[in-house]
Amino acid sequence: MIALVADHLWQSTLCAGIVGLLMLLLRRNRPQVRYALWLAASVKFLVPFAALVAIGTQVGWRSSATIARAPFTLVIDSWDAIGQPFSRPAPTSAPATTSAIVASWLPILLVTMWFIGCAAILLTWVVRWRRVAAAVRAASLVDEGRELEMLRRLEPIAGIAQPITLLSSDTSLEPGVFGISKPVLLWPRSIAAHLDDEQVESILAHELTHVRRRDNLAAAVHMIVQALFWFHPLVWWIGARLVDERERACDAEVVRLGSDPRVYAESILKTCELYVESPLVCVSGVTGSDLKKRIEQIMKDDAGATLNVWRKILLATAAVAVIVVPIAAGVLSSSRLRAQSSSPTDVTLGPPFAVVSIKASAPDDAKSYPWAIGPNGRFAVKNVRLRNVILYAYQVNIGHLWGGSDASSWTSDKFDIEAQADGNPSGEQIRAMVRRLLRGATGRSALSFGSRNARARRR
Repeated sequence: MIALVADHLWQSTLCAGIVGLLMLLLRRNRPQVRYALWLAASVKFLVPFAALVAIGTQVGWRSSATIARAPFTLVIDSWDAIGQPFSRPAPTSAPATTSAIVASWLPILLVTMWFIGCAAILLTWVVRWRRVAAAVRAASLVDEGRELEMLRRLEPIAGIAQPITLLSSDTSLEPGVFGISKPVLLWPRSIAAHLDDEQVESILAHELTHVRRRDNLAAAVHMIVQALFWFHPLVWWIGARLVDERERACDAEVVRLGSDPRVYAESILKTCELYVESPLVCVSGVTGSDLKKRIEQIMKDDAGATLNVWRKILLATAAVAVIVVPIAAGVLSSSRLRAQSSSPTDVTLGPPFAVVSIKASAPDDAKSYPWAIGPNGRFAVKNVRLRNVILYAYQVNIGHLWGGSDASSWTSDKFDIEAQADGNPSGEQIRAMVRRLLRGATGRSALSFGSRNARARRR
């Protein structure tokens, strides 16, 4: 699991790095484009390449001719030996070293630290959300007045089909959009005494742009990324870039809708002087991002250049590559797996173990025990799923194991296996001997695991 998470992190980091390089090329283009790319880099943290590779693997298997699945056979020296101890005592394992103890506890420690960090972040956000929600509940509905008239006039211009509920609040929070599916506009009651009509209209246009762009939803998605990957500094940096480009995109849209840049800049400055910023990025306000840079950009009245044909082709190619390459890798991997499965000589089998003991694990045993592989030819595992023994023996990905990821699969049953080889074979030789144990190349009795209900039968 740690290896899978590490792979996902470096792949997502690489994608974010590629997006960062694209930003250098697109720095003079519209902020809407840069915002979309940073949002894609954020969503990548929620979509591991391993999932796309698994999709490609399934596509590869389904597109090929149906391969008959032979029963998976596990052979032992005699049926009566199941659950019995070794006929001769196996060498006792050496006492656990300090490094082995640390290795066994490290995953638990890491998961605990992650859980504490994730819970702390979520708790902080819940407290802030409740604070804003309390202000919304205490606010009064605005059913008349100049703000409501301006809002209704701007809605069709901004592309808003559903009328937005306007709530008047006595809190010190800035004007902001609260909610995702049914957003409402929380409006400070005292703002009317400080802003004239043009300034009020520009602030309303800014908030309507947030609603049309569904910025609250996008911010909530990235908050999930931050909660899950709080330990990665890059997700917090991406969050800051998202807020920057979001506000700049709204500023450009407000000016495009007809607001005077000077009046709009003054309205933002006055709002910053009078009210505090929203405590959550998923409650879109007007005072976010670097205020100095925003004012400079507004006064320049430069919305940015549109994408030319070559840059559109570059972005489309990058988007297709991110999706197609992992799926293609899964298809190719599936093809190699079929080629290997069609040739029984592709996998080397070692000699049989001299002594084997196999028994079903205790159903109430939830502990995880370290594997004992060597020295002196010993292979011992306890309370281990059959799938893990298969993955060890054949060194394949779990996505290539038929029914491997299914909790109800025959590979999910747990066993205690102890095997002793003659001599002192190497680790790779023991792996080959485990393959022979699983493949059932020798012996007089067998357990068949071919059915999905994992019922053992004697044959």
